[in-house]
Amino acid sequence: MASPPHLLFATIFLLLAAIFTQEAIASKPLSSLKLNSKILQDSIIKKVNENPKAGWEAARNPHFSNYTVGEFKYLLGVKPTPEKELLGIPVVTHDKSLKLPDSFDARTAWPKCSSIGRILDQGHCGSCWAFGAVESLSDRFCIHFGMNISLSVNDLLACCGFLCGNGCNGGIPIYAWRYFKHHGIVSEECDPYFDDIGCSHPGCEPGYPTPKCVRKCVNGNQLWRDSKHYSVSAYRIRSKPYDIMAEVFKNGPVEVAFTVYELLANQWNKGWGDDGYFKIKRGTNECGIEKEAVAGMPSTKNLVREVAGIDSFMDASL
Repeated sequence: MASPPHLLFATIFLLLAAIFTQEAIASKPLSSLKLNSKILQDSIIKKVNENPKAGWEAARNPHFSNYTVGEFKYLLGVKPTPEKELLGIPVVTHDKSLKLPDSFDARTAWPKCSSIGRILDQGHCGSCWAFGAVESLSDRFCIHFGMNISLSVNDLLACCGFLCGNGCNGGIPIYAWRYFKHHGIVSEECDPYFDDIGCSHPGCEPGYPTPKCVRKCVNGNQLWRDSKHYSVSAYRIRSKPYDIMAEVFKNGPVEVAFTVYELLANQWNKGWGDDGYFKIKRGTNECGIEKEAVAGMPSTKNLVREVAGIDSFMDASL
């Protein structure tokens, strides 16, 4: 069956998705009855499938079949940027003279970058805001510097503290990028993700508390400060489909957030969605997904120790 016109770009741009918490968008708290109800209900599936304009067909996914609304809300870890701070965040736009291809897939455009399109599992923690930011920066280090590196979600989650939000109880994506710029982020090898049990959904209940910040590599031969990788910037992308697509085309995957057709990678393991991916309508700000796309560019700071041959004239003080 042919895709509707608004879904033609569904397989073009890889984004890294995080999901807003219900409190961020609700006008009043959910009742205890709603919090204790199952997140997947036949009535919801029926309502979606009876809508001729839905553009997709709903079905049950076993990953969250046992979750209540309250349990599921714990995994929705994105908090919106406070309105009063939005004006102070740089906004990137792209010149319309850049001709975008009819189709583009970041996974095939940069095939040597193994981090692009990698599906991870946030496990018992509302850390999607941290996964999206860290994976995007990891991708961009490979795209711009040829470095296949996995950066540490645990560093951001545990050590950013109140500067980013509330750890496993949610954080603000643009604050994560500011942390990269000012404090850097160590490698996954130095500080692995705390929830390494191999959890799969269902089976991730109850939610975990935020891990403690240790600032010490698990490998005693590796120094924390030497493992830091930085971004040189933290910015929003203008909330226009062209600007978001151009940003991905030029610089690599970005982090987006949305409320409960681009191709997105989530971090609920490969058994969720379409092998870990899902699609959402493009160009209509569906669920607010085009409102707050954020990113930053990787910095050469601290890389002299690690990759001396990248640029013999690099300025490590950037």
